Amino acid sequence: MIDVNLRGVLYGIAAVLPQLREQGGGHIVNVSSVSGHRVDPTSAVYSATKFAVAALSEGLRQESENIRVTVVSPGFTRTELTARGGAAEAREAARAATEALAIPASAIADAIGYAIGQPSDVDVNEAVVRPARQR
Repeated sequence: MIDVNLRGVLYGIAAVLPQLREQGGGHIVNVSSVSGHRVDPTSAVYSATKFAVAALSEGLRQESENIRVTVVSPGFTRTELTARGGAAEAREAARAATEALAIPASAIADAIGYAIGQPSDVDVNEAVVRPARQR
C-alpha cells in the first residue's frame, strides 16, 4: 500500500514537476480517498497512505506558485477491484456493497474535469466525492 498509494504519487509528481516548472504552470491531480479523512477498523495503513497523499498535495500546493494542485477523495466507487483478490466471502461482501452503495467511476472523472476546467486563477484544492448514502 505504501509503495502504490504514496510512493506512486511521489513518483508521478517527480515525473511531471520539472516540466510544469519549465512551462510556468500546470495542474496536478492526486487521488486520495474518503479513508484519507477517517479511519475505520482494519484500515489504518491504507488510511495513513491516503492521509499522506492529502498532506503531500497541500504542501505541494503551498510550495508551487503557478502549479494548481487538486486532491480528489473518492468514496465507495464501482470498479473492477471489488471482484479481485481476497477470500471469496470478502469478494462477495464487496460485490453486495457495490451493488447497494457504489457510485460510478464517471462521477470521480466528472469531479476531476470540474477541477481542471476552472480558470487558471481558481484552484480547487480538494474534492470529496462519495455516495450520498455513504457514512
